[in-house]
Amino acid sequence: MKTFLLLIALSVSVTGQLLAQTPPTGHPNTNTAGWKPLFERDLSDASYPKGVWSFSEGELTATEDKAIWTNKQYDDFVLDLFFKTADGTNSGVVVHCSDTANWIPNSVEIQIADDHAKKWAEAPTNWQCGAFFGHQAPTKSLVKKPDEWNRYTITCQGKMIYIVLNNQLVNTIDLSKFTSAKKNPDGSEVPAWLNKPAADLPLRGYIGLQGKHAGAPIYFRGMKIKEL
Repeated sequence: MKTFLLLIALSVSVTGQLLAQTPPTGHPNTNTAGWKPLFERDLSDASYPKGVWSFSEGELTATEDKAIWTNKQYDDFVLDLFFKTADGTNSGVVVHCSDTANWIPNSVEIQIADDHAKKWAEAPTNWQCGAFFGHQAPTKSLVKKPDEWNRYTITCQGKMIYIVLNNQLVNTIDLSKFTSAKKNPDGSEVPAWLNKPAADLPLRGYIGLQGKHAGAPIYFRGMKIKEL
């Protein structure tokens, strides 16, 4: 009997792990057990320059190009949120960050961009919305026009990251393949400022949102996280 129960427990454990690693096909129901806000409304659980980030009518935005960070570090998780761009927005969701003071080479940035603006439409595809910034392009551009809300679901499970944008899986990232700080697996060049191989980055870290970069604002709402 004990052996039977042990086998059941192992089966459930393995099945749960496999389910967590299965690429998502859409957005989750965040009203179920295990989900919690990424940030409290008073931002008491966040790290950011005072006066830069604030909630207004449920929307989180920044007045400067300064990131906001969780005070807690996360391992495996699912992050679900809504974002709205403006003309020319260039922002991002940052995961696996081990150094918030020097986050750009020490994290993974999931790009947010106004692909409808000429400068982003003509940019390298791995700089466009849904990209693993500077490394891997999304399979398609699905970001809506400025002033329309988009939905992101970002799943981090071990070396795998899955990006769902507006209910479609647009990027499947295997960090173990990004072993060079100069060349991506597809042969494209890695931006010089991303000078650490993504395969070597820690998988436990802070989660952040990039602020008002290059003068264009970004807006977030409904940010929830579930640890796996």
